[in-house]
Amino acid sequence: MSAQRMALWAAEPDLDDDINDVDIPLTIPPYQNADLYDDPNLDESALLAVQAQIAQQTALAQIPDVVKRFIVHFHQAVLDNNLPEITLAYESGWNRLTEKFYARTEWPEAEIIAPLVNDDQIFLILYRELYYRHVYSRLQPDIDDRFHSYENSCELFNYLLNSEVGPVPLSLPAQWLWDIIDEFIYQFQSFALYRSRPANKTDEELAMLGSEGGAQAWSSYSVLNVLYSLIQKSRVNEWLKARAEGKSDEEIDEIVGEYGTKPLYRQLGYFSLIGLLRVHVLLGDFTLALKVMDNAGLGLCAGEKVPFTAPTAAHVSTAYHAGVCYLMLRRFTDAARVFTGCLNWVMRARQYHTRSYQYDQINKTADRMYALLALCQTLAPTRLDDNVINVVRERYGEQMTRMGRGEEGLGTFEEIFLYACPKFITANPPPYNDPNTLALLINPPTPSSPSSPTPTSGTPTITDPTQRHLRALSAHFLALSPVPTLRSLLKLYTSLDARKLAGFLDTGVDEEEVLSWMMVMKNAGRCVGRVRGAAGADKDEKNSASTANGSSAGSSLLDGEWMSISDLNFVIDENMIHIAESTVGRRYAGWFIRNSEHAARVFDGLRASPLPGSLPGAKTQGKGGEAKGDTSKDTAPRTSGQKVAWSKVV
Repeated sequence: MSAQRMALWAAEPDLDDDINDVDIPLTIPPYQNADLYDDPNLDESALLAVQAQIAQQTALAQIPDVVKRFIVHFHQAVLDNNLPEITLAYESGWNRLTEKFYARTEWPEAEIIAPLVNDDQIFLILYRELYYRHVYSRLQPDIDDRFHSYENSCELFNYLLNSEVGPVPLSLPAQWLWDIIDEFIYQFQSFALYRSRPANKTDEELAMLGSEGGAQAWSSYSVLNVLYSLIQKSRVNEWLKARAEGKSDEEIDEIVGEYGTKPLYRQLGYFSLIGLLRVHVLLGDFTLALKVMDNAGLGLCAGEKVPFTAPTAAHVSTAYHAGVCYLMLRRFTDAARVFTGCLNWVMRARQYHTRSYQYDQINKTADRMYALLALCQTLAPTRLDDNVINVVRERYGEQMTRMGRGEEGLGTFEEIFLYACPKFITANPPPYNDPNTLALLINPPTPSSPSSPTPTSGTPTITDPTQRHLRALSAHFLALSPVPTLRSLLKLYTSLDARKLAGFLDTGVDEEEVLSWMMVMKNAGRCVGRVRGAAGADKDEKNSASTANGSSAGSSLLDGEWMSISDLNFVIDENMIHIAESTVGRRYAGWFIRNSEHAARVFDGLRASPLPGSLPGAKTQGKGGEAKGDTSKDTAPRTSGQKVAWSKVV
């Protein structure tokens, strides 16, 4: 039976034929008291119960048998905490049945399939989580779906965090746990965007959003409280610190307590750290977003050990949001290194996750990172991995050339940023409980109207947070608009008079303004970063790479120091500009030394390896299976004497 079930959710071509071979009894008795429906003395409540029972049986009968059997099997796997079967049903069975039966419609509601699972409330909560995720991803959720998904999320996290018996006896695969946290934050973001647009909403929607329950649903405080509670309950930060300090498993178990030893809570806590990074980015608190990841790191260093095999989407989400933080904090070099490390990793692992149901989402996030990397290269050009920068130039070469022309490339800069940035949200909703203020927000009076509020009236205005962040970054781009032209001119000279430089520029620019632009260029050539400069890289290159990705013990992702990121330096002596261009050559020596040593070791190993049957006294198989020529019982390899390789004595 177990082998039959395991084959059931594999990638067979015909799911119906395979699933009908599995003997899963579906005993759903008909409603026994149906004759009471005609009883004239039946009260209204009992009549409604009879009608609901009949309606449920009718709806249940319309569900395909293959779906019923899948739900029964899925429920049994969850009851048995059978992770292989849960994983197979979750990643394969659910998606295949969705494509076949529910690609454009909802799955059956939890109340309808309740008889199939003996009204198991825990499984029904998990089922609703999948149900609403399907509604958000494939369909268009209405306001009832948004409120009900919030209520189901509250039930799920209350069950996990407030269980009276301690850690709940539940096992779920890491992919599902990540999807729970990821979908929870996505639905919060979706509701915040929906709530921030009061126009084009019906009176019923406005009333629901203005009610007490509407104000509490998907509030920032509730979402942050859930994530921080999961982190605190699992003690994942203490667990990460103990692992970094090299403590034994017994010491770690004593530190984290009964909840932290359970894989369910440990993984939920770790994914909640990544979720907090994302939530703080959406709210615009980029400093706090990086601060919460101090213990976890970014997981992009080659020598860094990840706590466990996390889903690919978790790594990509971490790098994307951490890179956005560095970008918005004007730490362009750190942002470029984070994006490059993740994109390199995605390219190497592409063959392993091409069949993942999240493959499209991973590719979309990677495309956004390529776009943001183009912005980083425009604002602060730096040397990056050749594979990644070639893809960036292939996709955004024309846009980068246009942005390099200064102010005329502002439109292209804003277009790329709006495509690649997250959809930022505001923590506070519009005043739905105040109809007058809300009416002013929906239909603001024109400035020439007599009823226009004065600037001191304190009337709030709707501001799009994405536009606010765009204006801040666009102002920085405009401030650097003279830099590309100055850079191209200064590269032609070793010394240049300021008056002559002003003559090369547009008319109407005097020497003082040119010198002020030079100061802007000087400031643009420096930034705060965690990556050491070229001079310090030779001392401890490996440690520098580890520090750049936040993997060194006790370091913070916010640490950094001022460093030069430009290869063009200059000094102004009165009105004379002295230019010095420095080029950093590739470190070919270390690469050749390492590969030469590796080739020498391989060659020595080949020479020392005897060919089969070429050694004197080698064993040959005799009659009865006895080995001839074996004069010693010691089977250790010979370390002295003649060695034969390639038919030659060495």
